[in-house]
Amino acid sequence: MAISGKLNIQENVILANYTTFRIGGPAKYFVEVNSVQEIKDAILWARRRSPGASYGGQAKQNPSAGGLRYFILGGGSNLLVSDEGFKGLVIKMQNANIKMQSDNVKCKITAEAGAPFVKIILETTKAGYSGAEWGFGIPGTIGGAICGNAHRLGQSIAPIVESVEILDSSLENKILQNNECGFDYGKSRFKKTGEIILSANLIFKKQEQKIIDEVLEQAKAVIRRHPPFPSAGCAFKNYELKDKEDALLKNHPELKSRVRKGKIGVGFLIDQCGLKGKQIGGAKIWEGHANYIVNVGGAKASDIIELINLCKKSVKEKFGIKLEEEIRYLGF
Repeated sequence: MAISGKLNIQENVILANYTTFRIGGPAKYFVEVNSVQEIKDAILWARRRSPGASYGGQAKQNPSAGGLRYFILGGGSNLLVSDEGFKGLVIKMQNANIKMQSDNVKCKITAEAGAPFVKIILETTKAGYSGAEWGFGIPGTIGGAICGNAHRLGQSIAPIVESVEILDSSLENKILQNNECGFDYGKSRFKKTGEIILSANLIFKKQEQKIIDEVLEQAKAVIRRHPPFPSAGCAFKNYELKDKEDALLKNHPELKSRVRKGKIGVGFLIDQCGLKGKQIGGAKIWEGHANYIVNVGGAKASDIIELINLCKKSVKEKFGIKLEEEIRYLGF
């Protein structure tokens, strides 16, 4: 059911259809936005609405509660939605324009937040520009990739980001340079601040096609090893060693051979806990790679949570470290 007005705000839209996990209950309200003005209008609509209000009648400001909660949704990867859904407004980013400027030395891509990351990779590699070919096959949008500092094969999106256009809490447009984005492994400032990514300028460099293709093949090999079931990608971040005297290696010297670029794959640690193939309801720790929790059919968010907690508890008991999720949560 659509709510009348400028925005096509709908009620009780099932979010499982908008996530790579194919899990999640309904959003109380849902809207697709195609422009910066529509994004602002949607946020203002939520801010002026009482959290407890149902559809119908004049929306009223609720200063004590700060209005209705809202969530910005990109491609729906790395996201687990509660079985009860989200009792706020989900704003689905559909702004996906891409502009490309090149001078045969470098290429500048200006991409709106809703642009598919894979489309940018295809456009640049086809033209002989390097910078994101490692990410071939990663689902989601450019906004989501920047927010989570998408990474693979020891590379990440951070080095190619020149600047990011955002909306701040006052709904003012601002431009942030790369060094202001707070990029780290799987992180950026946007995960903490709630600032909304509108677009980004990305810089790619001319490269021999042979070298680009080699990295593309490595990325495609990773894709071929992905599970044939819905998932949110890797469930946990790989463990980063704090230094050469890291307690994990000190207590488990047999893991030294597993270190790759200062990290240890969490999938191996979960596997060592004997959890591969462990299934709860319709959710399973995938036999092919234990850092993937997959939906083998009819999985509920509660099933995924149980497996996540089991992995964290088991790895903590066996190796003494705390796992950190890659997955973001909505509605919990």
